[in-house]
Amino acid sequence: MNKENIEDLKSNFLPDVFNHAYHGIAIVGLDGKWIKVNKSICNLLGYTEAELLNLTFQDITHKADLDIDLDKLSELLTGISDSYTMLKRYFAKNGNIIWAQLSVSIVKNELGAPKYFISQIQDVTDLKKGESEKEVFTEVIKEQNERLLNFSRIISHNLSTHAGNLKTLAQFTKTEVPEITKNESFIYLNEAITNLNETVKHLKNIAESTWFEKDDLKPLSLGKYITNAIYSVNALAVNNTCEIKNLVTENIKVVAVEAYLDSIILNLLTNAIKYRDKNKKSEVVLSAQVKDGFVVLSVKDNGLGLDMDKYGHKIFSLYQTFHKNKNARGVGLFITKSQVESLGGKIEFDSQVNVGSQFLVYFKTA
Repeated sequence: MNKENIEDLKSNFLPDVFNHAYHGIAIVGLDGKWIKVNKSICNLLGYTEAELLNLTFQDITHKADLDIDLDKLSELLTGISDSYTMLKRYFAKNGNIIWAQLSVSIVKNELGAPKYFISQIQDVTDLKKGESEKEVFTEVIKEQNERLLNFSRIISHNLSTHAGNLKTLAQFTKTEVPEITKNESFIYLNEAITNLNETVKHLKNIAESTWFEKDDLKPLSLGKYITNAIYSVNALAVNNTCEIKNLVTENIKVVAVEAYLDSIILNLLTNAIKYRDKNKKSEVVLSAQVKDGFVVLSVKDNGLGLDMDKYGHKIFSLYQTFHKNKNARGVGLFITKSQVESLGGKIEFDSQVNVGSQFLVYFKTA
């Protein structure tokens, strides 16, 4: 492009729109030199207009992005494409790196020969920083979770060893000194050892409840696992006059680990039977729907129910029990929630006293 054409371009290119545009707009020559730049580009890069017009875009483009940019420009010049968009880095005058969303189109003359490029430059530096910080934060959380998991395994293993030794020593003592079993202090000690072993067992279950290899994740038939779980609790259901209705078909598939899916369904079913209302015929209904990329399993009963204002925020907490069931330990729902979340899902709970409860389990759809 000759000097006369450049001056004509500068004077006729919609100066008001050009200079007052929020994002950067530039006219770039076929050789890469800036022909005209608006105020937004100058503010973004920290150069005066005169300084930029003495540079090429190659001079201030990050080396890692330059070849990609040049390849795309070549496609414009050869007619392979009319425009392109890319994420690239510029060096500002102060040396800072500016991330930008660059959109480039080519302008041709009446004979179809290339004349110049029009570039639009949008600053996305803050967005990229946010993404980078999020990635770092995610990695830190992942690393911390792995450390905590390893720590919990070590603790549960070591506690299990010591608790087992204490139990064995107590048994030896009873054998060698039979009369000690009537000693009040020994009775308390024995109960404490039993409780310690129960706690260690719970810790071990929790430590193992969120650990699996990626290869363990598979597309599984939700309906099939529900059918198997109902078969497993059939005797319990019959003995407690509880009818279980499965409305989930076998063609609905979720991404899960076999042992986890089995455990989650079994725990929710046994809970529904355990906390039935003895004054009415018990019923548990399982259904499912697909929602926003998840299969949502509903397990709904007509049991005792809970006061959500009092207990709703505690339902998945460790060692929380609500109906004074002598066999309740407050561990099952904590583990269930951990398993569901480790599969990338979530679990919700709603309840009404003397009406019943409903669990909604979100599994990733296969």
